[in-house]
Amino acid sequence: MSEKNRFNLIDEPWIPVVDVGRASLRQIFTHPEYRALGGNPVQKIAITKLLLAIAQAAATPEDDDAWSALGPDGMAKACMDYLEQWYDRFWLYGEKPFLQFPALEGSRVLSYGAVLPEIATGNTTILTESQVENPLSDNDRALLLTTLLGFGLGGKKADNSTVLSLGYTGKTKPTGKPTSGKHGVLIGFMGYLHSFLQSATLQKNLWLNLFSRRQIDSMAFYAEGLGMPPWEEMPAGEDCPVAKRLRNSLMGRLVPLSHFCLLKEEGLHFTEGIVHPTYKEGGIDPSVAVNRTGKNPKTLWVDAEKRPWRQLTALLSFMGQTGKSRFDCYQLSLGLTRARQQEESIGVWSGGLRVSSNAGEQYASGSDDFVESMVLLESKALGEEWYAQLNQEMDALETIAKRLYGSVLNYYKQQKLEGGDYAAMSSNLFWQLAERHFQPLVDACDPDEESAEKRKVLRKKFAMLVTDAFDNFCPHDTARQLEAWAKCRPNLADYLNQGEST
Repeated sequence: MSEKNRFNLIDEPWIPVVDVGRASLRQIFTHPEYRALGGNPVQKIAITKLLLAIAQAAATPEDDDAWSALGPDGMAKACMDYLEQWYDRFWLYGEKPFLQFPALEGSRVLSYGAVLPEIATGNTTILTESQVENPLSDNDRALLLTTLLGFGLGGKKADNSTVLSLGYTGKTKPTGKPTSGKHGVLIGFMGYLHSFLQSATLQKNLWLNLFSRRQIDSMAFYAEGLGMPPWEEMPAGEDCPVAKRLRNSLMGRLVPLSHFCLLKEEGLHFTEGIVHPTYKEGGIDPSVAVNRTGKNPKTLWVDAEKRPWRQLTALLSFMGQTGKSRFDCYQLSLGLTRARQQEESIGVWSGGLRVSSNAGEQYASGSDDFVESMVLLESKALGEEWYAQLNQEMDALETIAKRLYGSVLNYYKQQKLEGGDYAAMSSNLFWQLAERHFQPLVDACDPDEESAEKRKVLRKKFAMLVTDAFDNFCPHDTARQLEAWAKCRPNLADYLNQGEST
């Protein structure tokens, strides 16, 4: 007897929304006042991509003019019409469960906590109550499913003894034994840094990040173009014709199906799914920044000790740089130009999860963590001059942070002590304190005298943060300490004088 349809994602609240709690897909597209998605950064990325997949399927505009005419209201209405049309494909449980594979029935069942990077399972030590596995409600399972499609971690948790495509050898070793599961295409080896444009409301956020057909055609690495969302036609296996089309389309990146899942009351069936090409193999995700100008492509990874705002100049390098230092994040480069004509202020949100790997097993531990940040850009100021000034200011901040590190290290060397840890902590403290002044710095990079005066004031503040961090880790109570402190105290005169001349 087939399972009865229940929990429709269009009607049931499961999506975390700021100031609201959980919302259904229907609420997302009928409440223009919703501000932004909630949840952790990985959940935000996965849900954003799912919502964009719905919007692209429902209302992909032909070009920028059609995009502008569509507007967030037109997009939301088209999405609701589309969801009503495909209502039967959004049941979480039933004969055709949403983005799941009933053919996995009979394979190994995992506990839900086993696929959550923040939950301690097996012999992992539990350090805090938040690491304890708790039963998941249906709305939690819907959120987990959406996240696992692209962010499932690699390793032996995937039951790769289950192969759905007849003759497919991608999950089998030459010895005949199953391989460890590959990581999801949205997380990569260490954790990709994803970026999106942001506005004042959730519907506007989706509209700003919606690609036109002309833009999709310009991304020549999608041989199948936009493609078809998988809920309209689910693949039968890892390498069937539908899977191959998803592998080469934008839809395949928005809803990647990197892992095949089947939700059950007692846990889930979980195996490696469609293997997408990596950025080194020419597979590009539009929300990930990739530099393809050199011999070997490079990307921006999440760094738990380096907040995403510090990589803003790299994310925006398409604005003013060419050559080996140019990164392209198509979500930003293709959307920012037209967004400037619609919004006075545009946010750039970046985030992700840093992970580690060992012997084919991927996990989050030690210093690994979720990171996210958002920076607001004034549309009227954006341009090559603004970008060049911001680049200069960020280079200067990196220089004084390194000087602080060296000064603290020398202070401890003067006393014949190991100071590497203290030097690193002082530098981290400086960047933590500097973050609160970064938005004013971004706003003060206009090419005018008033902004130049603001930058002088900000440079004095940043210099003070350097000396405060130095004093915090370099005590000067004894005569010996005082001598080392005075000798190694960072000299920032050139940084301040440079600020006077800009």
